[in-house]
This record gives sequence, structure tokens and C-alpha cells, in this order.
Amino acid sequence: MTAASTDDTIPDTAASTVEFVSATNYAGGSELQPASLNVDVGAYRNWVRTLESAGFDYTLNGYSAGSADSFIVATATGQLTERLKPIVALRPNTVFPLVAAQSLATLDQLTEGRAVVHLISGGSDVEQARQGDYLPKDDRYARTSEYIDLLRRAWTETEPFSFEGKFYRFDDFGPGFRTYSGESVPISIGGQSDAAFGVGGTKADWFTFWGEPLAEVRTEIDRVYAIADRAGRTHQNIWVTFRPIVAETDAQAWEKAYQVLAVLTHHFKDGTTAPQRFARLGTAPPQNKGAQRALGFAAASEHYDRALWTPTASATNAAGASTALVGSYQTVAAAIVDYIDAGANIVSIRGYEGIADIEKYGEFVLPLVRAELEHRRATGRRGRLQREHLGYGDPDFLAAHDAAAKAGVAA
Repeated sequence: MTAASTDDTIPDTAASTVEFVSATNYAGGSELQPASLNVDVGAYRNWVRTLESAGFDYTLNGYSAGSADSFIVATATGQLTERLKPIVALRPNTVFPLVAAQSLATLDQLTEGRAVVHLISGGSDVEQARQGDYLPKDDRYARTSEYIDLLRRAWTETEPFSFEGKFYRFDDFGPGFRTYSGESVPISIGGQSDAAFGVGGTKADWFTFWGEPLAEVRTEIDRVYAIADRAGRTHQNIWVTFRPIVAETDAQAWEKAYQVLAVLTHHFKDGTTAPQRFARLGTAPPQNKGAQRALGFAAASEHYDRALWTPTASATNAAGASTALVGSYQTVAAAIVDYIDAGANIVSIRGYEGIADIEKYGEFVLPLVRAELEHRRATGRRGRLQREHLGYGDPDFLAAHDAAAKAGVAA
């Protein structure tokens, strides 16, 4: 299936703006050339400054039981940059909500309003147990729901308050430490389970999806918005995540894609892919529904829409964000705009080649997407980008894919 590209009418579902997210790397290197799991201060400093100079708006500071602390790294990011907004990945089981509210408000003040928090209820029982969390999945989301309420109250209540819920209890707290604006820090939720949709749809400011086929993403956005409508809440910002593999031409991008796939496949067999090293995820079938869906899409088809490519998910057991967009800078930019047309207004793109990918995205891909949206604001119509770069709808694109696949098999 290829996204419609000949009509210059902007879809009713299209977002009018977009912001870009990447992920913080603490030690340099890349998934193709892994570095130490320890913090390399020089490499980390270079990483976040490169993200800012490339034009990214946010960087996600990931979390696992054996990784660098996301709060501390986010604070350092805020001081090393002037505009880049640090997103703290936070597990509710690891920090009492009032303490987390205090830490996030402090970060927000130190960064003059740039803090965001992404709450991870927990997609793996094994990983949760590493830090003493034995709640079943639905209870973890119920705890997250309580957690969100307490974060917001800690930031905004003007008088002391007490609370007794299923998971938290305290007396006479507050007023809490205020954020930079005095309002709540944006709260992000992800997940594909019914519990995730229930909590995210009723309480989150952002809802997060991995890179799925366009029709599926649109269906899931409608589902989130319907829950928000029933709760009387403003529609969430929609965050989608991809692993673009780009080059100057489509043919060069496909050649690179199969080289990347070969390395990922080798690393997975050796247990050295990024998720296996970062969160010690093994080779057992994934427990979380998002990964299960990604593997299902990969089993059904290698490619979708304009440029979505799924073998990278299969090769890594869909551990973390793993679906790719493949093509020239123009083709991948057009594919990103397809998702903006579906309603996404926050797009995460993270490559497999570290700093080199950040620089390419910043020089070529981000400007193309932003130019398309500026054209739309000026004219009220789509520009030429999607019409001229059809991806799988172009026979030459498919021929380049087939040639690279044949060469990859031969190698």
C-alpha cells in the first residue's frame, strides 16, 4: 500500500506543526559500532550539542535498571544546550510521585521550561523485577494513573493536601515546588494495551506510538481521541517513532539498509544489540503488545505505505522502536509528512549510525519536512514533496530495493 500523493488537498487529519525528537546517547558510538555503556563525557557533550545544532526539538533520556540515571543526564543536557528539551523517561516504581514532581520541577526551572516526562509503566515483568516491582501489568497502569494525578497536584495545588489511594498515601504535603511556568510539565504515555489507552487517553498530554502502517496509526489516534473526548480532555499530541535509513539516492539507501540489517542480525544472535545491552532484553517473545504488533506487521509484509520497512523489527525481536523508513532524503521526508497527515505532530527519528545520522537528518530531512509545512501554511495546499517521491509506488524505487535485497542475500 502506498500513501496517496497526487491530490494537493491537505487532509482534515493533518497536523499543522511538527516537532522532532531523538534519543540521548551517553557514550558515543552507534548500534552498528557499539560503545561502552558507561558515560563518556566528551562523546555525550558532542551528542547533545549536535542534536541541537541539527535542529531537533527534544531528546529522550532513556531508562533501564542498568543504565545512566535519566534525571541526572536530562539536567546535564539542559545545561549543555540552550534550546533542546530533555525528556525524562521515568518508571513510577522507582521514584515516589512527590519526589519525582520536585525533581521534574527543578529540572524545568533549571532549563527555563524545557522539561518533559515520559512515564513507563513497564512492558517487561523481568525488567520491572530487577528494581523490585512485582505488580501485574494492569496494576502498573493503575499506579501510573494515580501517579499522574499526584504529579499535577504537586505542581499546582496552592494549599497542603493529603492523599490515600491504592498505591500511595501521605499526609499534609505541599505546596510543592513549582515548575518554571507554574503549570504542569507535559506528561507522555505510550503502549498498545487497553490499560495504556485508558490511562493515556484520559490523562496524558502526549500519546506515543512506534512506527506502524499509516492506517493502523490513524485508527489508534482515533481511539485515543475518542477516550479523551469521553473524559472531556484536550486531544493529545501524537508522537510516532522511526529508525530512518537515508542516503542521497533511493538506491544508495537500500544498499545501506541491507548492510544495516546484516549487522543487526549478527548482533542479535550474539546478544549485543542496543536493547540487549541497554536493558538486557533477551530473545524470548516480547511481553509488551507494541512489540508483538511490530512483529505481526513484519510477518505480514516487509514494506508498507511509502517507505516503511519492517525487517529491522524482525531482526531485533522488536525490542524498542525498530521499524525503519528507507529511501533518499526526499523519500523519507515525504514518508514523515504522510504521518503528519495522519495526525502526528511529534516525530522521533533515530538512526543506526550515531552522529553521522543526526547530521544527515539535520541537513537534509528536517528542512524538507519543515519546508513542506511552511508551504502549506502559505498556500493552503500540499507541496510537491509527496507527489514526486512515491517510494514503493515508484518502479525504480522497487527495483533498487530488489537489487539491494539480492545483493544482501548473495553476501
